[in-house]
Amino acid sequence: MALTSDEIEQFRKFPTGNVCDANGKAGNMDSGIKPIGIHSKLVGPAVTVRAFPGDNLLYFKAIEEATPGSVLVIDGRGYISAGAMGDMMVTACIAKGIAGVVLDGACRDANDIEESGFPFFTRGLNPGGTVKESVGPLNTTIQCGGVVVCPGDLIVGDRDGVVVVSQANAHDVLARAQAIFDKEIKIRELLKQGKSPIEIYGFDTLLKEKGDRK
Repeated sequence: MALTSDEIEQFRKFPTGNVCDANGKAGNMDSGIKPIGIHSKLVGPAVTVRAFPGDNLLYFKAIEEATPGSVLVIDGRGYISAGAMGDMMVTACIAKGIAGVVLDGACRDANDIEESGFPFFTRGLNPGGTVKESVGPLNTTIQCGGVVVCPGDLIVGDRDGVVVVSQANAHDVLARAQAIFDKEIKIRELLKQGKSPIEIYGFDTLLKEKGDRK
């Protein structure tokens, strides 16, 4: 069963590290995919796009068909020799109510995109232009940032990067992320009080065992 809008919104408070840990330490895109704006927070179900390098015609179709609150996840084949999206397309995304974009490729107009506050995650920046020649199907299984993404998978992003949570696991990941989040609040307070992190995390026995093996 798909997450409700309220459940999707609950993910917004979690750092991507919590989400990744709750997801079995998996689903994290490679470190090349980063936000243009360092304060970006991205949460929403994926609309997937598999585009041809240097060709952005399909992007326009994706913007037209995406539903409000969704995230465009674009397999741009890692092509960074031209900027496949810019501020005009981002303006269209904002008007459509799209929650954000993850592009395994390059974009341009980074200053304008950052000023807009729109969550945009990309592999690179390049002022070069693209052609508009090829189209294809949307919402197929793709690979973005080294992670398989299916339509409807939950996308969570912040300054650290992007995590993909499959629809099938999303409810369980939500519960585990909440437990991790709550536990870290308590741990943070103990650390502020000067408690030993080794003692808090129970690493004293582990360190002793590792030391005894030398």
